[in-house]
Amino acid sequence: MIRFTPILLAVLYAFVMYRFSVWRTSRELDAQSTELADPMLKHMTDRMARALDIARVRVHIYEIDPVNGLAAPDGRIFITRGFYRKFQTGEVTADEMASVIAHELGHVALGHSRRRMIDFSGQNALRTALAMVLSRFLPGIGAWIASGLTRLLAARLSRGDEYEADAYAAALLTKAGIGTAPQKSLFKKLDALTEGAGGVMPAWLLSHPKTSERIAAIEKLEDRWQNALK
Repeated sequence: MIRFTPILLAVLYAFVMYRFSVWRTSRELDAQSTELADPMLKHMTDRMARALDIARVRVHIYEIDPVNGLAAPDGRIFITRGFYRKFQTGEVTADEMASVIAHELGHVALGHSRRRMIDFSGQNALRTALAMVLSRFLPGIGAWIASGLTRLLAARLSRGDEYEADAYAAALLTKAGIGTAPQKSLFKKLDALTEGAGGVMPAWLLSHPKTSERIAAIEKLEDRWQNALK
């Protein structure tokens, strides 16, 4: 039993961290967000709502500066204030903002948002358990190896989710009559849009697939759809 104690403690830690992370995320989003009220973007979300056969697509503004979009575990869609400013200044078009919203809707529809929170907690637990085990055999570097392995796992899972959400968004945008061109044009702008002090990209972008690979994946979908219509 003693042999399995670190694993059992790690599982318990993962569950506690998951519940705490969900509570903390929801509380922070509630405190720092308001519903988006922009006529031009509402026109775009209404088109997507009709394509989905739902009453409306509700979007919130998250009051932080980094350029990002996100889907909360409870299913809410957020655009950061920094991203919305890019739209207001004309650096991002309404169609491109619609592609961000469609992408985040994909994360919700495919269950990524809730699963990511579980994965995050599980990865913390896995890192703790691995560190305990590896440190017995590799004192001093066991914890470092455990951290590296869990980061690689997290990045792999995240990239898979992004491809799936891109595919969902491409289908939704096509059905809504918006098309995939804004989706691809925004990808080409992302590097410049997300540059912070010193040109350092935020962590969320580093775990995403390469821009060229995302565009290529969407173009493969386009070719498949065109062939299906022939």
